[in-house]
Amino acid sequence: MQINPAGQPNNTELPKGIPHIIVEIIEYLDNAVVSKTILKKSTGNVTAMSFDTGEELEDKISPFDSFIQIIDGAAELRIENKVHQLRLGNGIIIPAHAQHAFSAKEKFKIISTVIRSGYEE
Repeated sequence: MQINPAGQPNNTELPKGIPHIIVEIIEYLDNAVVSKTILKKSTGNVTAMSFDTGEELEDKISPFDSFIQIIDGAAELRIENKVHQLRLGNGIIIPAHAQHAFSAKEKFKIISTVIRSGYEE
């Protein structure tokens, strides 16, 4: 199940011009993957996500590069059948058009930055 923290549509950005503690803008919910939009523009977006233990984001392919940074816990990320064990502070670029999936062996939070340029949709 994927929802945002307030159970509302996930299309509002964080307020601008004020500091945010990024790891605290999103909470863990039991048996859920939670997402919160930080910025959403036509050229890309930045999203915070939390995964409860045992949750997965199944195979996905994006036409754009995505930069993923772990901001809490540890994640398992599979990119084109290669498994990466990522821990707090790790970052990785998921190449455009690469099949990928997340798996939570333990709770984790990420920041996902998608840049929508340089590729055709």
